[in-house]
Amino acid sequence: MQHSDPWSPTSWQAKQALQQPVYPDAKETDRVVSEIAALPPLVTSWEVESLRDQLAKAAAGEAFLLQGGDCAESFDECDSDNIASKLKILLQMSLILVHGTRTRVIRVGRMAGQYAKPRSSDSESRDGVTLPSYRGDLVNRIGFTSDERIPDPRLMLRGYERAALTLNFVRALADGGFADLHHPEYWKLDFIRHAKLASDYERIVDGIQESIRFMEAVADIRLGNLGRVDFYTSHEGLSLLYEQAQTRKVPRREGWYNLSTHMPWIGMRTAQVDGAHIEYFRGINNPIAIKIGPGMTPEWLTGLLETLHPNNEPGRLSLIVRLGAGNVEGKLPEFVETVRKAKRDVLWICDPMHGNTETTGDGIKTRNFDNILSELKSSFEVHRQLGSHLGGVHFEMTGEDVTECIGGARGLTADDLKRDYRSQVDPRLNYEQALEMSMLIAGYLRGNGHDAR
Repeated sequence: MQHSDPWSPTSWQAKQALQQPVYPDAKETDRVVSEIAALPPLVTSWEVESLRDQLAKAAAGEAFLLQGGDCAESFDECDSDNIASKLKILLQMSLILVHGTRTRVIRVGRMAGQYAKPRSSDSESRDGVTLPSYRGDLVNRIGFTSDERIPDPRLMLRGYERAALTLNFVRALADGGFADLHHPEYWKLDFIRHAKLASDYERIVDGIQESIRFMEAVADIRLGNLGRVDFYTSHEGLSLLYEQAQTRKVPRREGWYNLSTHMPWIGMRTAQVDGAHIEYFRGINNPIAIKIGPGMTPEWLTGLLETLHPNNEPGRLSLIVRLGAGNVEGKLPEFVETVRKAKRDVLWICDPMHGNTETTGDGIKTRNFDNILSELKSSFEVHRQLGSHLGGVHFEMTGEDVTECIGGARGLTADDLKRDYRSQVDPRLNYEQALEMSMLIAGYLRGNGHDAR
């Protein structure tokens, strides 16, 4: 269903918009949106276009996407240590993947804007008291009081400011030598306690260091470009007023860009073909993604492809598939065949986190490392069998030593979750588990049996 209707950053307002807060003061809301619209963009159109080009290469098998970060960012955790640790684990994981696969890795963080979260219910009840659900720091506050749960449009402005601070520091680190492979001390493993995992990682770094020294000695030059990396941001484009406010035209380019992030995505809860989110996303030039779950049908997916990807532009559309370990073989082939019938090129990404959430006997939400790995391996294998290509992975993870997911090299159990469970929304892989996962992926991709456990 290709649209001929005119599009503007506000045309979504004529459609049904799900998962949106109801702000009590419309005048104040309009004022905040206008203020954000007048502020400088958070990212640039040439960064957006560069990412699109790289994603096209990943779809063609010439690169691999590593996308990861917090399930929901917190304004309170916008500090240098938290930001540096997130960047550090993504850089370390990408280093392992590059070393293991000899393939360029595209680094995209779920950060600098992942402040809003969809909820299964509009309200939450505790001890007989019912209040609006917490929808992320962009919308309301997590404290369970009536004042804190009222949607506050001024939080969108604070979200913009926190995103700007985060991006500024990330860019400074990425450009300033934080990722310089000439300095292995920047890649120190602060939390790794599993001896084999630490020694494996150190062996990879040592091997890369030796290769760099050899090339520099042969060429008699210093490989200066190794001091910086490309890094992009992504978040779920859930709050449409926030996304609208940073959507604009730029000089010497046609069309509209969402300049709050490089790669916004749509969750399944808001992926109705005739809904407000699809209406908004169809009109922006950014590379975009859609989360695809077990409830997706061929007809629904076909409608999304026709609406969001009508011209089949390289790098335009990614499908982030999140099925659960037991559903991959039954559902993924249907999705691949639907895309083929529609004659569209997409980047296939596996999100092995969201379909594998479970609850312990104590009522703690968690994910099992083995199930996450199983979904990844099954997805790689199904794509291989179908002659397709899985070109990326999407993780909820942190650079901290939290205990939110069970399993991994240290064998965390349900009892261990109580030691340091910090997430307010979904459980994340911790620093060690994320690093181990990248080693297993690299081992699987190069086919040397490194993933057999």
